[in-house]
Amino acid sequence: MKPRKEESRGFGLSQKLFSYLLIASVICLSLLCLFYGTTFAPSLRRSDHYDPTSHVIGEGGGRALLASNVTVSSFPVCDKRLSELIPCSDRNLRYQMRLKLNLSLMEHYERHCPYQSRRYNCLIPPPSGYKVPIRWPASRDEVWKANIPHTHLASEKSDQRWMVVNGDKINFPGGGTHFHFGADKYIMQIAQMLWFPKDKLNNKGSIRTVLDIGCGVASFGAYLLSHDILAMSLAPNDVHENQIQFALERGIPSTLGVLGTRRLPYPSRSFEMAHCSRCRIDWLQRDGILMLELDRVLRPGGYFVYSSPEAYALDEKNRRIWAEMSDLAKRMCWEIASKQDQTVIWVKPLNNECYLKRNIGTLPPICYQGDDPDAAWNVPMRACITPYSKRVDREMGSELLPWPRRLTAPPPRLEELGISSDKFLKDNDIWHSRRIKYWKQMSPEIQKNSFRNIMDMNANFGGFAASLVHMNVWVMNVVPVNKSNNLKIVYDRGLIGTVHDWCEAFSTYPRTYDLLHAWMLFSEIEKQGCSFEDLLLEMDRILRPLGYVIIRDKAPIIDYIKKLLKALRWDDWSSEVIPKRDLLSSGEEKVMIVRKKL
Repeated sequence: MKPRKEESRGFGLSQKLFSYLLIASVICLSLLCLFYGTTFAPSLRRSDHYDPTSHVIGEGGGRALLASNVTVSSFPVCDKRLSELIPCSDRNLRYQMRLKLNLSLMEHYERHCPYQSRRYNCLIPPPSGYKVPIRWPASRDEVWKANIPHTHLASEKSDQRWMVVNGDKINFPGGGTHFHFGADKYIMQIAQMLWFPKDKLNNKGSIRTVLDIGCGVASFGAYLLSHDILAMSLAPNDVHENQIQFALERGIPSTLGVLGTRRLPYPSRSFEMAHCSRCRIDWLQRDGILMLELDRVLRPGGYFVYSSPEAYALDEKNRRIWAEMSDLAKRMCWEIASKQDQTVIWVKPLNNECYLKRNIGTLPPICYQGDDPDAAWNVPMRACITPYSKRVDREMGSELLPWPRRLTAPPPRLEELGISSDKFLKDNDIWHSRRIKYWKQMSPEIQKNSFRNIMDMNANFGGFAASLVHMNVWVMNVVPVNKSNNLKIVYDRGLIGTVHDWCEAFSTYPRTYDLLHAWMLFSEIEKQGCSFEDLLLEMDRILRPLGYVIIRDKAPIIDYIKKLLKALRWDDWSSEVIPKRDLLSSGEEKVMIVRKKL
């Protein structure tokens, strides 16, 4: 009997040990689920943190209560496979959502953003071996291979001199599909074709903003900078998927985008020139709707530079395409300004005279009177000609001064917004003063070349960007959707930017901006009921390691964001001040400047 008792005791011990192990396993699994589950769970909204005993930060009916005792200790880091995530251009998401997209219309390259439940609530990690980017101007010609570890374009485009792998760097000789011998020579050729003085494409400051469609790695835009021309270099995340990532790593103004089914996110009459060099676009599809979209964003007398086999090849197929394109351009009232070798340059009319002389029933039609040519966020393209306003028709042009005088002169379209010249000039002065104070606040930490790619996330009229014009930087002026009409003023000043809804992710790669400036942006998205955490995680995604963020907003909002700095790893350096009130101040404000850790 004794042995049985011992056997029974031994069995009991084993059962207890098994129970302890089972409990430990359950706890471990629970912790793992908690950690990784937050990575793929919907993000927390600020309303989740509200405390009815805390103070009010909203205004009027839009009140929000902020908890005083809530701190988020950390955000999880995403899987390394997401190091190049662009949430609204995510192929995996499109497959998962089973979106029925028309590939022939390039719908799959347009923005398709995840639902709240499908957003990643995590910090995007850099690739292994990531280095602080090479500074401008050296970055125009070389970047670290580790930062964008994709060399397929170098081999695929080796005969066109797009890029060359050279040890731990990737070099950019300045070539392109059409201009193998360098963008600088090609730019000079275009200036010569238009008989511009001294072979300078800026034509004494009358050419300032250019739209480069299908830009590759943006070497055309890179070499325009020495002509005092600012190009918006545009390309989709297509088979050459990292081309815009390379462009931004080089420090060249560029963005993801495509001529598909929706209007480009720019107001009418934004660019003096559009350029397409072997961009492989079917300009004749859907009654010429893509050429008509270019027509919408070109200024009166604007140029379309087209370098493609259709302009010169003698085979039957290209001759037919050229004949049909020429006919379409003629019906749009475009005239050939110059044609030489492989390049043709069309020019848009200065007023409505040609449109009114067309025969009745001529296609494309004139857009109906109620169409807003400046509406550009998620608006379908229309196959119609955008006529000029009565003022532009009368003045035969945009009445813009040459660059750089147009930067600070009140533009004529202020009248459309009901903004006085005096208010515009005061806005200029305020942002000049604010910028000086920002740089003084950062002066112990920054160097002359600390910044190249800058984003103003709530740009208004572009005053902050205008105050930086003497520096070796460029600014993406982002105008929120509810203020989209302000973007026309930004472009009329000779600056560039885009419309955007900050409740969604921005169309760019991770780690592409050195400095983000957010003026009253959190107050704006609070009114829309969007998540602060979502916006902060998106800012982190597009901010480079060791990049800076300037947040100017209401004091309670700044106090709330301070609690998240450690979780975001934005606690490498920080500074906070209470600024003096000015004409743009909205109640009690604070300025907080932080630096992201490497």
